[in-house]
Formats: sequence, structure tokens, C-alpha cells
Amino acid sequence: MDLLRSLPLGLYLEQPQTWLHKLDARVKIAWLMSFLTSYTFANNQWRILLVALLIILTLVARIPQRVWKQQMVWLLTLALFVFVIISISPDGLGVRYQPRLPAEPQILIQPGNTNTTDIVPVPTQENKNYSYILFDQGPVKVTRRSIDLAIRVSTIIFTVIYSSNLYLLTTAPEEITTAIESLMQPLARFKVPVTEITLTLTLSLRFIPLVLEEVQNLIRSVTTRAINWKKLGWKRAAQVWMIVAHRLLENLLLRAEQMANAMMVRGFTSPSEHQVKWHELRLRARDWLAIAILTLFWGVRLVLGHMA
Repeated sequence: MDLLRSLPLGLYLEQPQTWLHKLDARVKIAWLMSFLTSYTFANNQWRILLVALLIILTLVARIPQRVWKQQMVWLLTLALFVFVIISISPDGLGVRYQPRLPAEPQILIQPGNTNTTDIVPVPTQENKNYSYILFDQGPVKVTRRSIDLAIRVSTIIFTVIYSSNLYLLTTAPEEITTAIESLMQPLARFKVPVTEITLTLTLSLRFIPLVLEEVQNLIRSVTTRAINWKKLGWKRAAQVWMIVAHRLLENLLLRAEQMANAMMVRGFTSPSEHQVKWHELRLRARDWLAIAILTLFWGVRLVLGHMA
């Protein structure tokens, strides 16, 4: 099992360089925030459209299938599983639907008046196609509310996880921190430690692959020893995994100490005095085009995406 390939969280795809890689990191942050915030108070059609847009964006960017195929399949499977579970679960309302109109045609006659011209026909139930319960067979009952909730939860799982993963996949950690530092510069007037925050974020993004690598190495070391877990029992198995977790913590602390020593050797004293320009931010023609499309994106959201 290769965690660095099956779970590429925080990993950056260096090659090949797609047009998504070449976009300004600040523009991509704006797009990411748009995907995450436009979901709020949106109708189900817009939520499904966001999922479709992410899939289309991945295909149009020509990112290699080996990078995204497994993750997308797992996420879609998870979203479909959540959709099915929630749609057949009780919706919490406990509504017993009863027709508002009578089942048979009737005639209403105003009291004290026998004039036939005042006879008003009542519409029949056949003219009503609305039904709160969409499917009811045995223990399985699907209602409009359960379907609505299932679409909300399943689409937000896919949108939040995959949009963030796509952003990290096409944006270098240095570009991310430089973009965040540039966007947070107005907060420096209020004595917010912007540089320290971005430095911490840079080290965190750099540390995620190291954590995955350590976990992968420990899992491989356990599997190569061919331990018979059935003979061990749950107590001894728990002891083994506690030893593995303790070893993982030691390795991570050692990696952190090595990183700190490397920074000290290079003369790093403080973020304010030892700043490194990781990436030069400059808006180009393709970035302005992405901003224009983003404006159109929000225009469509405001017009068509409102919750009814």
C-alpha cells in the first residue's frame, strides 16, 4: 500500500505543468473559496452543478489519470453511499400525508340558494400530482425531504474534499503561502503576525508528506513481519499498535527537530528579519480571464442558484 499515491493530501504535482498550474495562486484561492461558499443557501441543481464543474475542470486541465482517477472514484463512491443511506433514512418529520382535496368529485351549493348557476365544481385529486412520499415499499421509504438532505450532504462531501485536493495538487506550497501572505497584508496594520502565520502554514504543508511517509513505512514494517493477529488477541494487538503509534510520534518529532536545525544552520532568526521570496506574484492575461469567468460564475449563482 502506497499512501503517497492513494492519499495525495497536500502533495503537489510538479510534472506535467498544466494551465491550472500556471494560474496565479491568488486567483485559484478565489476560485476555491467560490466553490466552498457558493454552496451556501443554494438549490440542489447548483450543488450538483458544482460537482459536475469540478469533474469537467479536471478533464479539461488534462491532469494525468494516475493522479486523480482513484481519488475521484473513491469520493464518488463515498458520496453515492452517503446519498443512498440518507435517502432511505427517516427524514425526522414524521409526516403522514393526507390529501387536501376529496377523492371524489363533489358539488358545493351556497346555503339558502338553490339556483343551479351557483353550483361550483370542486377539482378532483386526479389534478394533483404532488406527493411527499416518493417511494414506499416495505421498510424502505423515500421522501422529498430525505432526497433533498441526501443531495446536500453527498455533494458537499465531494465538493469540499475534491476542490481542496485539486487546489493543492496544482499549486505549490510556496505559492499558496505567498498568496495568503499577499491577501492578508491589510491585517498587518492591526498588528496581526501575517509573516509568522504564513511561515507556519508553509511548514505544515511541507510536513504533511513527511507524516504520510512515516505512516507508510511503519505499516510496511508491520506487514512484513507477518503477525498473526488472531493468536495475539485484541489486548496484545492493541499493545502492538500502541508501540507503533509511539514510534510514529518519535519519528515525527525527530523530523521536526531536523527541520528546525536546518533553519537554524541557514541563519534563520525570525520571519520578519529572514524573509524568503518563494514566488513572484503577477497577474497575467490568463489570470484576468479566470477572474472574468469567476465574475460570470457568481452572476449565474445569484440568478439561478438561489434556494427556492
